[in-house]
Amino acid sequence: MTRPVHLARFDKEEEPFDLGQDAGKEGRYFNRELSWLAFNRRVLQEACNSAHPLLERLRFLSISGSNLDEFYMVRVAGLMGQRTQEVERRSVDGLTVNQQLSDITAEADRLMASQQSVWVDVRTALEEAGVIVLPREALAAETPAELEKYFREQVFPVLTPQAIDPSHPFPFIPNKGLSVIFDLVRLSDDEPVQEVVMLPPTMPRFVRLAGPTSAEAPARYVAIESVMRHFAPVLFPGYRVDGAATFRVLRDSDIEIEEEAEDLVRYFANAIKRRRRGRVIRLELETGTPAPLVALLKDEVAGGDAMVTESGEFLGIDDLALLVEENRPDLKFPSFTPRFPDRIREFGGDCFAAIRAKDIVVHHPYETFDVVIAFLKQAANDPDVVAIKQTLYRAGKQPAIINALIAAAEAGKSVTAVVELKARFDEEQNILWASALERAGVRVVYGFFEWKTHAKVSMVVRREGTAFKTYCHFGTGNYHPITARIYTDLSFFTADPAIGTDAAQMFNYITGYIEPVDMKQLVLSPRDLRPTLVALIDAEIAAAREGRPAGMWAKMNSLVDPAIIEKLYEASAAGVEIELVVRGICCLRPGVPGLSERIRVKSVIGRFLEHSRIWCFANGKPLPNDGARIFISSADWMPRNFDRRVEYMLPISNPTVHDQVLDQVMVANLLDNEQSWALEADGAYTRLSPPDAPGERSFNLHRYFMNNPSLSGRGAAVAGAESVPTLSFGRER
Repeated sequence: MTRPVHLARFDKEEEPFDLGQDAGKEGRYFNRELSWLAFNRRVLQEACNSAHPLLERLRFLSISGSNLDEFYMVRVAGLMGQRTQEVERRSVDGLTVNQQLSDITAEADRLMASQQSVWVDVRTALEEAGVIVLPREALAAETPAELEKYFREQVFPVLTPQAIDPSHPFPFIPNKGLSVIFDLVRLSDDEPVQEVVMLPPTMPRFVRLAGPTSAEAPARYVAIESVMRHFAPVLFPGYRVDGAATFRVLRDSDIEIEEEAEDLVRYFANAIKRRRRGRVIRLELETGTPAPLVALLKDEVAGGDAMVTESGEFLGIDDLALLVEENRPDLKFPSFTPRFPDRIREFGGDCFAAIRAKDIVVHHPYETFDVVIAFLKQAANDPDVVAIKQTLYRAGKQPAIINALIAAAEAGKSVTAVVELKARFDEEQNILWASALERAGVRVVYGFFEWKTHAKVSMVVRREGTAFKTYCHFGTGNYHPITARIYTDLSFFTADPAIGTDAAQMFNYITGYIEPVDMKQLVLSPRDLRPTLVALIDAEIAAAREGRPAGMWAKMNSLVDPAIIEKLYEASAAGVEIELVVRGICCLRPGVPGLSERIRVKSVIGRFLEHSRIWCFANGKPLPNDGARIFISSADWMPRNFDRRVEYMLPISNPTVHDQVLDQVMVANLLDNEQSWALEADGAYTRLSPPDAPGERSFNLHRYFMNNPSLSGRGAAVAGAESVPTLSFGRER
């Protein structure tokens, strides 16, 4: 048995698409990296949104910081690697590596300056609301006695100052490491000394001073680096502090896979350790760092090609998320409890009975992820279940899914888990889960060496009478109970025999390299997904050319693939009306006369993270209509998803589920005008404004789904007793 042909490197976030020297001359594409930075700026704008509670605004600010860190550690690191290797490959919009790095640096610097400005504004507003982050200068005026006690007892013992001199080389600073460098003078002989103190990663970034929590009695915090610098005389007795500055390091965090690696688990365990010591990509300096210290840090830390930035007064914007934990519900979104589908309650909580009666789709986070856990727990405990097969891409640190699989194996069932070791930043956790599963008797498979297994599928085989019946779960998101609380995703459950057979072939393909044959419903990449999608678009093009209604609605996280973008341009020119909801990166340029005037692109950024992938094709009637072809998928429209990952695409045929996905989910996304941004032809994103005209209304899709039941999740009694408010986007039956 031979392995599938190696198509391309899979370990990079995305390989550049080479169009040659003529790339980008017609302005057909936006740059991938700059489009991502534009997305992160939209996230940052939510920190300025006065409609959000203050701590939620702070959360958006911290997310923008975390996003930007990962962007540097992966995307910028990859471009810098290409520059080092003198790769002469242009991006899809025609830019060289150096041009991209130059543009990225300029835009990222503007973004970081905006983050600092937003932090000042939010901090001021929080102070007025009773959540205070004390500046270092405030400690000089009045140092709380409890703070000195905290420093002496809990900070001082774990700090390790290191002198910088010929016998003490500059210490290694780990990835995302926050440190303070001191310029000192020894009082006994006026000898200058420079010392570096690294903040241990286990030390909380903020110290909360004691006191009650209310607007009348403010919560007071101090950043740990401010505490350390304030108590420098305690840390360095006998020295005078002439200068000090905080700095932070970001390193290359990608994992390079060597094709000769034989033991993938051992390779990844070692590679994770190497990643922590990756080359420095960005050195962040506190604004106002003394020139001698800047020179020293550039020489000792940055090296030859690392980016050096003065990033404001507060480094590590992502750490602001720690302040969001403050117990002030009045400064957060109103609490929301996800619904448990009434359809399953009608069957006494028996997931198999409910699924056997009719397909069902669960809409997270509005409907609880506990349904998925209950499905697997029931499979583990049911004596009639003989086999479970499960993909695990990002399962997080919550053990519910893992425990269910372990319980099933310990009960004597045949359990197979496809664990993806190449899930970036989850590799270490996945190795731990794989080890725990193997110890319990689960057959753990790591999938293709060349491709990531990104499809989210669970398959349960149950003995019913004299036959076996297969129950399947297909998710547009991960088996991750925590992210399922904030990511909007679909969980589709079915007992359709054809889909069950296709799912079995998919697992055999991953575990045994057995090529699927005669697939009835399921479409997989990298085998058939791209040509199937192209054929669906071609069908709409043919309908438009014949004068029949033609249209497409699609929802995804990113749109990058040049070949698919070109096909969409062709569809627009033929008369196909196209509505795209693309949360993040979009390299397609919409609304250009003669190229894409029938394509509209919007991005939704709000309380929940839009993550579901849904594709809708008119099929001869105006959208929405009962005959439209609807698909859910695990894939975005990116080269990696089509060519270097195992992904699925599944048609939705059950009428109720069809109506929910098309008439509810997609229509709500298109109607939203409270948290949506329209992409313009010049690349700018314009926030939509709720209408002021009489008869028109504002619409928030997240609020709608929080307050209204889903169509397929309603039980018969509920369905007969209440109706879901109609979302009007036209409807042809």
